[in-house]
Amino acid sequence: MPGSRAKAPREGNRPARISVSCPKCGHTQLEPPSAYSTICKTCHQHFRVQDALHPAPKPPQSILEQKRVGCFQCGAELDVPVAAASTMCKRCGSHVDLSDYHIAQTVSKNFRTHGLLEIEEKGYVLNADARVGDAVIKGRFIGQLAAMGRLEIHSSAKIKGTFTAGCLVIPAGHHFRWAEPLHVEAADIGGELVASLHATRTVRLGATARFFGAVQARNLVVESGAVFVGTARVGVPV
Repeated sequence: MPGSRAKAPREGNRPARISVSCPKCGHTQLEPPSAYSTICKTCHQHFRVQDALHPAPKPPQSILEQKRVGCFQCGAELDVPVAAASTMCKRCGSHVDLSDYHIAQTVSKNFRTHGLLEIEEKGYVLNADARVGDAVIKGRFIGQLAAMGRLEIHSSAKIKGTFTAGCLVIPAGHHFRWAEPLHVEAADIGGELVASLHATRTVRLGATARFFGAVQARNLVVESGAVFVGTARVGVPV
């Protein structure tokens, strides 16, 4: 009839063909609803018809992993992406460094970062006042060091001055000797430590640990195989 539109042939109550969009290029074409797969007429890529008709829901965008740090100037707590190199304090507007520093030569500077300070065996940091997130000392350090997280000390380390740590780590196969009392929050000893150790939390002596000295800690864990020669006061405030 004049003015009427042609209708797609129907099979019973269902259309003979349905529109599907290519997941690769977005081209739309007609395909039988019972078809399993087809070829896109534009980009010639193979795709499954049912996947195009009923695409799997996209997973929600993952939220950037964050960590909480404190402003070095005013002490405000800040939530920042783990991968960020720096941020700005929302309270006082000061710059907060989050970068890692790897030292392989001689430097004389202060550090204020929530990142990692790693001093390689040939590295030498002198006359420094360092407050860092974590630290790995393999070379020489002279000054004051405060590691808010882990402080890992290797046998090749030569330290003069003072240091504190959230967790003192002596890896298996390494040794460290310190004449003054060590004040830390926790300790994880896998190698050999000769010292007087004071911890506000837990001291763990791993199976490969050798400890010579005195321990005062909230908790003391001594694994089978560890060597402990000295005295221990456990469960008392430091």
